[in-house]
Amino acid sequence: MNYTIIAQQVVNLCLGVGKFIRDESGRIQRTDIEEKGLHDLVSYVDRTAEKMLIDELKKMIPDAGFIAEESGTIESAKYRWIIDPLDGTTNFIHKIPLFSISIALQEDGKTVIGVVYEVNQDECFYAWKSGNAYLNGKQIQVSSTNSLSDSLIATGFPYYDFSRLKPYLSFFEYLLKNTRGIRRLGSAAVDLAYVACGRFEAFYEYGLHPWDVAAGAFIVERAGGQCSGFDGSDEVVFGKDILATNTLVHNEIKEKLIEIFKPEVSADV
Repeated sequence: MNYTIIAQQVVNLCLGVGKFIRDESGRIQRTDIEEKGLHDLVSYVDRTAEKMLIDELKKMIPDAGFIAEESGTIESAKYRWIIDPLDGTTNFIHKIPLFSISIALQEDGKTVIGVVYEVNQDECFYAWKSGNAYLNGKQIQVSSTNSLSDSLIATGFPYYDFSRLKPYLSFFEYLLKNTRGIRRLGSAAVDLAYVACGRFEAFYEYGLHPWDVAAGAFIVERAGGQCSGFDGSDEVVFGKDILATNTLVHNEIKEKLIEIFKPEVSADV
């Protein structure tokens, strides 16, 4: 498996599908929107983009399986694509110009390629196993900020799972008082990509799915950053929560996060 070649093919695929999404953003109507669940929206654009991605990814690795937001799971023994055709659907529907395509490839359960394409800025972030992380062909790294007070943090607000809202708000308050600020963009994949290129020092969120984080978390790590679950574990793709940071502020943020969320973590076990 030549990861470099496959990664570039995925980048090119994202550029093509991204053009379709961008073109449709000016045409979609409220009548095209469906609700999959509480505050969980989908449109024909998500479904069409996902089909376009799957059709081409099958050609790259014919025997690969899929975990896809709209199509569900097709298992495979060795290779598996994890894809979100439109991360930031609510932004897209409300014509807020920040949404992305997220694609990761796993080999034997380990991520080996990650691509996040932010459609509106035409910014493609990508990385592959044993390689560096890149943005539109230029190598990127996480920030060198070593102080929490100088850090800009990103998060995602809970929108369907409010069981951990109290510690979430406590942690939010702590960061408001001890950082440079907090941003909520509406696309976890983009938040992670922005950590990877040093725009944010950290991103945290719970209630996530594999397609939200698989590609972005891998890119963060290849850019020199660290990712962990709210309990401090290394499992982030299937762990449903994530803290992604540069290496210099990771422990400080992680220790406070564990302190605040620990009762909830224990209660869930």
